[in-house]
Amino acid sequence: MNSNNLDQRVKQLQLQIRYPVEHLLAGEYRSVFKGRGMDFDELREYAPGDDVRVIDWNVTARTGHPYIRRYIEERELAVWFLVDTSASCRSGSGERTKWDVVHEIVALLALSASRNNDRSGLIMFSDRVEHVVLARKGMQHTMRLLNDLMSIEPQGRATSLQVALDCIGHLVNKRALVFVISDFFMDCNRDQLGPTIFKHDLVAIAVNDPFERQPPVCGLTAVIDSESGEERLCDFNRNFQSEFADSFATHRQEIKDEFMSVHADMIELDTGSDCVEALTIFFRNRLRRINDESGG
Repeated sequence: MNSNNLDQRVKQLQLQIRYPVEHLLAGEYRSVFKGRGMDFDELREYAPGDDVRVIDWNVTARTGHPYIRRYIEERELAVWFLVDTSASCRSGSGERTKWDVVHEIVALLALSASRNNDRSGLIMFSDRVEHVVLARKGMQHTMRLLNDLMSIEPQGRATSLQVALDCIGHLVNKRALVFVISDFFMDCNRDQLGPTIFKHDLVAIAVNDPFERQPPVCGLTAVIDSESGEERLCDFNRNFQSEFADSFATHRQEIKDEFMSVHADMIELDTGSDCVEALTIFFRNRLRRINDESGG
């Protein structure tokens, strides 16, 4: 994509999601994430009028007296995007590829962060770290981030989530909101995720093509693995379709279980999804869960 077409695509995407960004900022993104970054300050004994939701029950049980945790709120939120640029993430069977959806998701969230005066950063990865944009605030920075995302020509074809998690572990010390955006055709386990969730608020966004969930019945078809380049002949009959769909569902559930085991969320979209609707529903459900857990 040449520079003129790239600039046009960025501007087109910005215009396309201008209203959805305002919609997200109407309460969804801000209510869930703004002001949730907290630095621990001190423990002190409970006093009448203190918020019971900040009682430290472990210390209370040990001492026999109620204690609360005090925090210093970070007014700014750093939002980081860990974007999978492997070959499988850049493919698609229809007019809208997975890569198009990734662009839209990052644009929606990065522009929401910018309008909310938050910083955003980007780590693009395959089986290596492909490119890093350090977290900054402002619309000019957001446009630079989107430009870099759309112009990337990755060197690697395979995927390693570990390299991205290692990278953000070295780069970012203060608590941040981290979105991992991928089709998740990769190995992923709680041991990998543990150090990141210990420091950050982690959300996985899985983007897939409908054919990956359930391929069409189309007889003998040559299939190429986008990441390995391996080609094989498959008979897409109904039995194979069922086995393929079951295999995908099993793998996806395993990935979700690993994220759930470390109390991280996962959103699932496909190339036909309405990204704004999916993100809005996620934010509302997350906020409802947080309020239920805290009694708020």
